[in-house]
Amino acid sequence: MDKSSSLIKNSYNSLLRTLSNETSKEDKKLIKKAFDLANSSHKKIMRKSGEPYIIHPISVAKIVSKDIGLGPTAIASALLHDVVEDTDYTLNDIEKAFNPKIRKIINGLTKISGFSEQDISSQAENFRKMLLTISDDVRVILIKLADRLHNMQTLDSMPRLKQQKIGSETLYIYAPLAHRLGLYSIKTELEDLGLKYTEPEMYKDIARQLNETKKARIQYIQRFTKPLKKSLKEHKLNFSIKGRPKSIFSIRKKMKNQGITFDQVYDKFAIRIILNSELNNEKP
Repeated sequence: MDKSSSLIKNSYNSLLRTLSNETSKEDKKLIKKAFDLANSSHKKIMRKSGEPYIIHPISVAKIVSKDIGLGPTAIASALLHDVVEDTDYTLNDIEKAFNPKIRKIINGLTKISGFSEQDISSQAENFRKMLLTISDDVRVILIKLADRLHNMQTLDSMPRLKQQKIGSETLYIYAPLAHRLGLYSIKTELEDLGLKYTEPEMYKDIARQLNETKKARIQYIQRFTKPLKKSLKEHKLNFSIKGRPKSIFSIRKKMKNQGITFDQVYDKFAIRIILNSELNNEKP
């Protein structure tokens, strides 16, 4: 097995590990069929990063499955999301091979991709509204957000001007859309990546300062949470306390809005206490 084949196999197996234990054999067959068609359709096509193109739809499907929690139909659609736009396959071919639901989702995704760059950049709010109304199936929008997230995660190989354009689109259109749909972790990552490519020096500077103050933040969180842990244990509560730094984008926003420096931003981290019922409901 050559290097590309091994990479594709490992990526696909990684996708399968994100599936729910309740996924039926029929649904696994649907996902495998979608992968096989996408893999053959994109064969020998490479991304700018040098990876086989199929790694992109597999990665989008993983985000759809693991981070958004959608089911087999959406996962299969994510695997197929570029097939009609980039190959000779038609929507009718997709419907014959799969079902009308997947055709409808692929059709919605293809329509979104068909909008001109001018429409997207100059009418951001109208475009966001269009995204929310273009289909009565919200999975179209969720898969599109997953697609944008993976594109942002792999934007390093693009030319600088392309990075700036895609980064701006992400900040003005896709991050607010993710927020509107309640996908807060995806919204945060989109914002940070958007800032990374629109204000690279600012992004690097804040990231550097966060790294330099990491030890002090951890120590502060430990001191702050120590009495909380003691009290919660005394009440015999099952709990978990998680601390994390605020996003680079949110720190930059506060610095800009308030006209302050990094050192003057005092709430650089957030602490979350998860109690019994929340722990029981959390995904493993």
